[in-house]
Parts: sequence; structure tokens; C-alpha cells
Amino acid sequence: MIPTEAWTLDAQGWLHGAQRLPSPFQDARAAGMQPELLVIHNISLPAGEFGGPHIAALFLGQLDSAAHASFASLQGLQVSAHFLITRKGQIQQFVGCQARAWHAGVSSWQGRAQCNHFSIGIELEGCDWLPFEEAQYRSLQQLSCALLAHYPQLRAIAGHQHIAPGRKTDPGPCFDWPRYRDSLQSAGWDRLRWSDQTG
Repeated sequence: MIPTEAWTLDAQGWLHGAQRLPSPFQDARAAGMQPELLVIHNISLPAGEFGGPHIAALFLGQLDSAAHASFASLQGLQVSAHFLITRKGQIQQFVGCQARAWHAGVSSWQGRAQCNHFSIGIELEGCDWLPFEEAQYRSLQQLSCALLAHYPQLRAIAGHQHIAPGRKTDPGPCFDWPRYRDSLQSAGWDRLRWSDQTG
């Protein structure tokens, strides 16, 4: 776990204390563009299996598509997220928050398309049919607070399912939105805009 005093970001939006694994799948945000939306995802490779190296390999462009039958469709895929929170609550970072990660795909929020331009993507190691771990909620709360403090324009939170309805389902029905929202409100972040689906 990251020590409490280390939950800060540098000028390029890299979190101090996170495992840094720079992804080639990123590019620059438009001039003057700052993060305004936090997008929560889930991911597991293979689906429903945890603890392996495959998620990081995917985001680094190093996934062996022959390692599992389900990986064939991922061959050549160029995708990344800013952060991954493992089942143990460990945080890996693949893209600095000042840059654009390729996590949202075809998406829209409050009438604005292409959410990658103005969002930060956080992947939780998980799936739609299993609960997330206590350690993940703790790390997500602390990471979210650090991001909200660092980026004054960051005032909205949604799931991938909310910005790409019908195409994506994550973080899924097992993600506890009220718990997450309450954890941020208890930390003083009570003026956030949440997707209508979060209650």
C-alpha cells in the first residue's frame, strides 16, 4: 500500500508511490485540456481470473495472444488506462494524468463525445459477477481524493457503462456505488456530479 503522505501527483500526473509502467498507448491531451471526469472500469484477464501478469501486458502492448484461448480477440489491441488497482489494493500507473490514456473508446458524457480527451481512467481488477475487495475500495477512495485535490476541474464520476451504454457494462452490478460515493463525501468531496445510475 502507498503511505498516506505519498498520495500526491507530480507535474505530469504520476502518482508518487505507484508502480510506474509507461504504456505506449497514449497521446497528448488538447492544449489547455485538463481532466474533468473520472471513469471507473473493471478488467480481468482471463475473465474472472486474478493476480496474473496479463492486464499489465495488455496495456504495455506485450500480451501473448496465444497464452489463453480468449486472448485471440485482443491481438493487436491498443488500449490503456491511467491506473489499475489490483485485488490487493496495489496501484499500477500506465499513463500520466496530463496525457490521454486510451480507455473509454466510443463514449459520451453530458453531451460531450470522446471522453478520453477529458477523463482519467481507473481500472479495478475484477469482473461483473464478483464483489470487489476491501483493499480496492480503500485504494480507490484515496486515489480519487488525490486526483480531486490535484485537478480542480475534476468534478464528475461515472462508470464505463454510463459513458458507453449498450457497449460496456463495467464496473458492473457488483461495484458498490453508494459505498464509493459515501467514502468521498466523508472525505469532504460532496459536490461531485455522479452518473444518474449511481443513485
